[in-house]
Amino acid sequence: MSPPSLGDAASSNNGPSPSFAGPGPGSVSGMTSPSSARVGEGSGPLGIRPDRPCDGCRRRKSRCVMNPDAASCVMCQFHKQACTFIEDAAPRRRKQPNTNTNTTANNPLAGGNASSENASVASLARQRRSGSDGNGHAPRRQSAESIRTGPVIDDYANLQGESLLKKTLGLQNHRYAKYIGPTDEHDFALLDLRLYDDIKGESPADQGSFRKVGPNEFFHQYADSDSPNHAREIEELDNIERIVAPHGEALIKLYFRIVHPTFPILHKKVYLEKYGRTHREFSPPLLAAVYILALNWWSYSAELARQTKPNVAELEDVAYRTLQDVSHRAKLSTVQAGLLLLQRPGSNQAWQLTSQLVAIGQDLGLHLDCSNWRIPSWEKGLRKRLGWALFMQDTWSALIYGRPPHISSTNWAVQPVISSDFPESAADEDGEDGSTEVEKGRTLFSAMITLTKMLAEVLDGLYSLRAEMEVKSSYDSTKAILDRAKPIQLKLRSWYAEMPETLRMDATRVGKLSSVGYLHLAYFATEITLHRRILRSLSHNTDPYMIQICRSAAKARLISAMDFFNRLKPEHLQSFWYFASKFNFALIGTFAGLCFVTSVSQEEAEFYQRRLQEYRWTLRVSNKSAEFLEIASGILESAVGSLLKAADAIDSRRWSFPMLQQQPEEEDTAMESFFPSTDDAFYDTQMDS
Repeated sequence: MSPPSLGDAASSNNGPSPSFAGPGPGSVSGMTSPSSARVGEGSGPLGIRPDRPCDGCRRRKSRCVMNPDAASCVMCQFHKQACTFIEDAAPRRRKQPNTNTNTTANNPLAGGNASSENASVASLARQRRSGSDGNGHAPRRQSAESIRTGPVIDDYANLQGESLLKKTLGLQNHRYAKYIGPTDEHDFALLDLRLYDDIKGESPADQGSFRKVGPNEFFHQYADSDSPNHAREIEELDNIERIVAPHGEALIKLYFRIVHPTFPILHKKVYLEKYGRTHREFSPPLLAAVYILALNWWSYSAELARQTKPNVAELEDVAYRTLQDVSHRAKLSTVQAGLLLLQRPGSNQAWQLTSQLVAIGQDLGLHLDCSNWRIPSWEKGLRKRLGWALFMQDTWSALIYGRPPHISSTNWAVQPVISSDFPESAADEDGEDGSTEVEKGRTLFSAMITLTKMLAEVLDGLYSLRAEMEVKSSYDSTKAILDRAKPIQLKLRSWYAEMPETLRMDATRVGKLSSVGYLHLAYFATEITLHRRILRSLSHNTDPYMIQICRSAAKARLISAMDFFNRLKPEHLQSFWYFASKFNFALIGTFAGLCFVTSVSQEEAEFYQRRLQEYRWTLRVSNKSAEFLEIASGILESAVGSLLKAADAIDSRRWSFPMLQQQPEEEDTAMESFFPSTDDAFYDTQMDS
């Protein structure tokens, strides 16, 4: 299976194949026309290649781009095949120069004589060689000549030829759109009286224009140029590209190999179409965020492994600064950039940024059902994936930071994702070792959405202020908590039992990374969060048998979670992990600490103390395997380090639960159906499957 091409995404049915002429110096204004003359093959003197695409590119119907110091075109190198001109060219040709959708009509290399062409190629090759440090390593920055500096398309509607972006609402290049809500000053009835064009449903306004995408869905569109700091955008984009030059294309390929399959919040074809023209079409924080995440797997690219790694700290500084700049003219790319930056292992101030992204998402209408909107079908799928990614970010952040979620079911209309919402398939999978499986990634993302919905139920039903007040006012708080928890617990058990085989921990393939670990970890974190609230509800007045049942169930979850950690393999640890994972690993230890300090016997206390110390040690010695484990170890140390040091003092003032000497003669069958006992093999069987 050939890897997903950065220049050939023809297997997708959502639009034309984007041309990916990278930012290397083998192009004029960053691009090379299909009619440009080619450099001769072999190691001999430079010669003239036929004035047409090579055989492979012609069969693939992709652009044939030749770097000046290469014997094969970019696509043939990528697919590891011979670059030949043996087959006869098709008889038709001779298109008008302005039919090219890219800005290469005035390419001086097209149709030039041999001497002038060779001189230009040699000059560009010298530029490329002068950009190295003499050892084949890229310097931290390169001169302005090493990046593309061509003009930017002002309005995608004016693009010649086919493009996915022509009717986009949320990714326009020259303006941004804000959703008009039902209580806005612009009433729907008044807006409906305006005249809208038949192409995109737009109507001019005193400021910008209105766009009608549905019966009662309107957006107000504003020019980017009227927003603060817009004049600096090109400068910021060029700065980002210089930091990573000449590795931008390789990093983007790396991102779509490893991160994108399991966190598909971008549209690959749209991203590559834009980058194929110029990096200047992007929002600066999004361009930087893709590079930043890809840099985590720098050594997984044979092309990059021996090169000097770009300055990550400099990229992060630009990304966060420009993210605040573009928030004044927010687009879908703003939310994409923010979500990607939050996936960084060492991301700080995540709650504040999450809050900002939720507000921006509402401005963009990401909380709405866009199924019947007058926008391209690919954007509908993107909006659904992005909306659910925002929902997950908000819900897991609420768990981590102990805050109420911003998103509630009463104001959430996004439809569940379906297979057609994911434009990539197994045909787009990268065959290179260390890649992520596309189909598994799609299933994983969908399963994580479902699990997050259940976590939202746990937070709302057991931890919200309303739930707390209702439980406090009940006669038996433990029973009130159990009544609330039981339906969620049954959903969790059913979800885990019916998990697709491809998402099981042992469902790995040789040479492929697997991100299923973060899904299983999230499941245990959800279970632990539920049982954590149950343990807190127990008191001296609680029936001893109920205490035993509740604590036995909590113990079973804790043991399963700790055993899960011991089953992780390198292909799990080296893959993409969701941002909450570092906190979820620490949460397992925190739960062990809670079980320890609420123990009802010395024997039980010693058991939890021992397991907590073992887990703490295992996490500490494993933290070199992945950066997020090192962070998780630090979080856990902060949470329970002082507890273990004070263990003797805690033992001396044991929580005075009555010792459970004997079970009542009449067992509570309802409780047994809710909580598997310690000898119940259900969870162990599921873990071993």
